[in-house]
Amino acid sequence: MILDKAMPPQGTVQNWLDTRAEEGGIAILFPETDERLTWRELRDEARSMAQGLTGAGIKQGESVAIVHPNGPSGVLAVYAALYGGFRATMINLAAGPAAIAYALDHSGARFAFVHDSQTETIAQVAPDGLEIIDPNLLQNKAQIPEFTANQHALLMYTSGTTGQPKGVVHSHASLLAGGWTTAIAHDLSPADRGFCVLPIYHINGLCVTMMGALVSGGSLAMTAKFSASKFWEQAEVAKVTWFSVVPTIISHLLHNDTNPTPEVRERLRFGRSASSALAIETQSAFEERFNVPIIETMGLTETAAQILSNPLPPGVRKIGSPGVGYGNEICILTPDLKAAPVNQEGEIAIRGPNVMVEYLHNPEATKKTFAGEWLRTGDLGRVDDDGYVFVTGRLKELIIKGGENIAPREIDEVLYSEPDVIEAAAFARSCKSYGETVEAAVAVKPGSQLSEKALISLCQERLGKFKSPDTIHFLPELPKGPSGKIQRLKLADLV
Repeated sequence: MILDKAMPPQGTVQNWLDTRAEEGGIAILFPETDERLTWRELRDEARSMAQGLTGAGIKQGESVAIVHPNGPSGVLAVYAALYGGFRATMINLAAGPAAIAYALDHSGARFAFVHDSQTETIAQVAPDGLEIIDPNLLQNKAQIPEFTANQHALLMYTSGTTGQPKGVVHSHASLLAGGWTTAIAHDLSPADRGFCVLPIYHINGLCVTMMGALVSGGSLAMTAKFSASKFWEQAEVAKVTWFSVVPTIISHLLHNDTNPTPEVRERLRFGRSASSALAIETQSAFEERFNVPIIETMGLTETAAQILSNPLPPGVRKIGSPGVGYGNEICILTPDLKAAPVNQEGEIAIRGPNVMVEYLHNPEATKKTFAGEWLRTGDLGRVDDDGYVFVTGRLKELIIKGGENIAPREIDEVLYSEPDVIEAAAFARSCKSYGETVEAAVAVKPGSQLSEKALISLCQERLGKFKSPDTIHFLPELPKGPSGKIQRLKLADLV
């Protein structure tokens, strides 16, 4: 199958994996262990496992839980579930026992692929009747029934920072479209090799890298987890041409002493940033030091990852913007859910082939998140005259001080301009006088002499006293979700 930039992928993950197997070539390298999977090996093993799942009596569309970190066995588990028409239910290993227990129970999974490192956790939290899949269970092979692109393919739970996690359901069509939006935005081809250091139980790792490679016919290098000290060495060994990370990783690479070799710099076409806003100062400093262009993007679990991207060089990259829509349409909605004019702030909404099917068992939440055909993202932003989106904040994260809306990102940007700051996030604190007041938390370089007074003065100089934090907390690191995104809403309780 050839990538069509004008039309999202047709068929199922099974169809695409069969095609890649026939074409041959490397699918995934694992630099930490020197293991590798060809597309044919990946397909053959996934097909055999899917036949075993079918023979075990698992029904198509039924949840099969996958409790795995990045690695060969986790990749095979994902593709086995997808190949057989089952609903791959990704369990967030960083979510904690309560959230894992909720996802296993809510999904209705009767069977689970469980990595050896997770057996103790699953034994403690698994609902009654959950059976761990082992080779003996898969011995009775059965023919896989046919299924269509509308079949449920993926179930992934949101972080649940403001309540119980919601189970986002994607079909084969929307899952493949998620890889397609990445592939067309970044002009991915069979010659490209992505670098996956984000967990595949998160939408970025699964859709951007795994589905992006499947749809484009390229390959991947995958590590169990990100290492700032080993990143460039692993990129050299695996001969990667692009990578997808999050702003905190970019910041940690910037504050690490290791550097890419000239060969790595020459081979790398771009790095990709997503999951949260990238500070302007961080992006500029990274590109100046490493001479690797960073493409800022934006995506959601509900949209199989990417909705926006800046163009590749020599296209216009607007620093501070996650770019324009690729493969989907963007609209800014007013509070009464009407389309806002250019440059007016409102809620960012999207429609396209990569949009989710539903929130599992939650029709009320599904209904609330849609305005007609438009999926409401919960992010605030505006579109400029050139069609570039600028994100100004999250509806749920706005700080409302004395009736005035303050976007935390505006404060974050100032804090990141201080070279010693590695991580930063402003947040609201309840206050009798103003309703809410501004505080912030930062993580700084080891040995830094940076003081709270100096940072507050910097904010007041740039933003004025009203918008500036009254207090800044110094932490070893800020709380983050599985993608590395800072969880701003947890900070007030944490400090």
